[in-house]
Amino acid sequence: MSATNLPYAGIRVVEFTHMVMGPTCGMILADLGAEVIKVEPIDGDKTRRLLGSGAGFFPMFNRNKKSIAVDMNTPAGIDLVKKLIASADIVSENFKPSTMQKLGLDYATLKKTNPKLIYVSLKGFLPGPYDHRTALDEVVQMMGGLAYMTGTEDRPLRAGTSVNDIMGGIFGAIGAMAALRQRDISGIGQEVQSALFENNILLVGQHMLQYAVTGYAAKPMPSRISAWAIYDVFEVANGEKLFLAVVSDTQWKIFCDAFGFNDLFSDAALKTNNQRVENRSTLIPEVSKRLSQFSAAKIIEIFESHGLPFAPITRPDQLFADPHLLATGGLAKIKLTDGPNAGQETAVPLLPLMIDGKRLGVRSNPPVSGEHSQEILQALGYSDDAITQLITNKIIYFSS
Repeated sequence: MSATNLPYAGIRVVEFTHMVMGPTCGMILADLGAEVIKVEPIDGDKTRRLLGSGAGFFPMFNRNKKSIAVDMNTPAGIDLVKKLIASADIVSENFKPSTMQKLGLDYATLKKTNPKLIYVSLKGFLPGPYDHRTALDEVVQMMGGLAYMTGTEDRPLRAGTSVNDIMGGIFGAIGAMAALRQRDISGIGQEVQSALFENNILLVGQHMLQYAVTGYAAKPMPSRISAWAIYDVFEVANGEKLFLAVVSDTQWKIFCDAFGFNDLFSDAALKTNNQRVENRSTLIPEVSKRLSQFSAAKIIEIFESHGLPFAPITRPDQLFADPHLLATGGLAKIKLTDGPNAGQETAVPLLPLMIDGKRLGVRSNPPVSGEHSQEILQALGYSDDAITQLITNKIIYFSS
């Protein structure tokens, strides 16, 4: 699928974002064809320099974008940025509520001169009693019930990825798409707001409604009463571990037949799924003992051939070699721009969707800071002499 055939080709997004939530919003719009211009500080987005669990943030969420590096602490820098915004359909930002307002780049100010502008504000909380607080993914997981549901009853545990940041960015992009459609009708732009806390509440909504339906508070996942009897991680031969599931009476028969567990299938106390759930405390140890005699490879072969749900326990780094991702084009090549492996090629997961039978691929690598500064300014009408002066005065940074 060529860039010109993508759904949001011709849409310009100017983003003032860092970390994960804001860049995710821009990545989705960029993958769908929008021209996304990332405005970075003169010394580059600090996300580029994160270590540990943050080292993958920038290369993951900034593909298909352009970069301009600007000193927005100067009048010339702000003037430049305002000219860039005047050319945009969408502005997105995920800084503290007061940051953009102090710069005169908040929605209330910008819409006065550009009423067609769509402004995506990605925050910790939607407007209300909490909106003055500084939020992080882990903060809202703790206060929003997700960490409680993930850990044991006495030790809350955050989910193992930036789930609210990523989904908050997704909802920001959905809001931008909705606002673009509304603008087609009304001719007027609007502000879109997406927030970590409210995203987290959506994620735990099923557990809230579980309480409403049953009258019993949901227990954390490790100590919950499962809806299905066989729905767990089992240790099999040679200490290998597999997640295995048998979630219906039909699957129970298939499972027992496939492994020769005829005595379990004929047990009247295990006839229905609800009966098996009620007897889970004895059933799971018995099934575990029996399955421990089989190798992981043999169990996978049986489960796969009989259409039963299963999963090997996989580390994220092992997914680079996943045969399904490799066969279906779920990974695309990018070149790293920062860190000790800058310049090296790796692979990045694509959006989990297909349009017209095709995946939305990588059209350009995550940008080097300021990589497109000169190109963007030329398109705005700046002369070569003016651009040279801006570089000399350290108003912009251009990575040649």
